[in-house]
Amino acid sequence: MSDNPEVAAFAAVADAIRFNDSGLVPAITQQHDSGEVLMLAWMNADAIAETLRTRQVCYWSRSRAQLWRKGETSGHTQALVDLRWDCDADALLVLVDQKGVACHTGRRSCFFNALRDGAPAVIAEVEIAPGTAHN
Repeated sequence: MSDNPEVAAFAAVADAIRFNDSGLVPAITQQHDSGEVLMLAWMNADAIAETLRTRQVCYWSRSRAQLWRKGETSGHTQALVDLRWDCDADALLVLVDQKGVACHTGRRSCFFNALRDGAPAVIAEVEIAPGTAHN
């Protein structure tokens, strides 16, 4: 066991998590104080390690096949408050302090579609120009 608390923390988390065949685990991101679900992304072991080390959330981009440091270019960052995993250890809950918007559409949350009166409806307004929020 390492004397470095971040290394020890990562080792404990990595041992507990059941990654899929691609080495990924789904990560549900939630605003820590309001409970608002912000997004769903994927993490690999490197993303978890970086998140624990920097306390800034990092994901794995499946489309770009590289680490995705949330807010690195947009400034819409997610500071890690807590990292939890479910009873089967095959999903993460990442509690964050979100600065700015979480969704590339310019909305606070990626979960802005809902069923209303039997029809699909958009239930959250765009807060910033789409495309300026990604990454």
